[in-house]
Amino acid sequence: MRRMTSLAAVAVVALSTGVAGTGSIAQAEPGGCLKYGAAGAVGGHVVHHGVIGALGGCVTGMYRRHVYRKEAKQKAALYDQEHPGAKGTYEEKATAYDVEHSTQPGKMNADAPIGGKPVGQPPQGQNGAAEDSTHF
Repeated sequence: MRRMTSLAAVAVVALSTGVAGTGSIAQAEPGGCLKYGAAGAVGGHVVHHGVIGALGGCVTGMYRRHVYRKEAKQKAALYDQEHPGAKGTYEEKATAYDVEHSTQPGKMNADAPIGGKPVGQPPQGQNGAAEDSTHF
């Protein structure tokens, strides 16, 4: 009986994620409510607060997906400015913009540093060179 229950649980997960051949298209978006909610439930279960963890994970997943879609729409608008009359969805245009400008997710410009600090420069107060030049 226990094996039947575990097989049923695996079947439900496989059907809900599209693994069982439902013909769903894979999307390159952040997880959303289900994926983050499941991770939050596992984390919450560890500290005996599974429901609160699932709710927090769900909210985080919805926010991450919102930010991703907002950024994709901004990139699509920039692509439309460079290529007037281009056809396609905003996801396709955002991908084309990324390819043309070699950007990374979370960065709108290819040469913009992550976190706003110039790349390759040491933190303030450090000059990158050794303090004592006689040290071998």
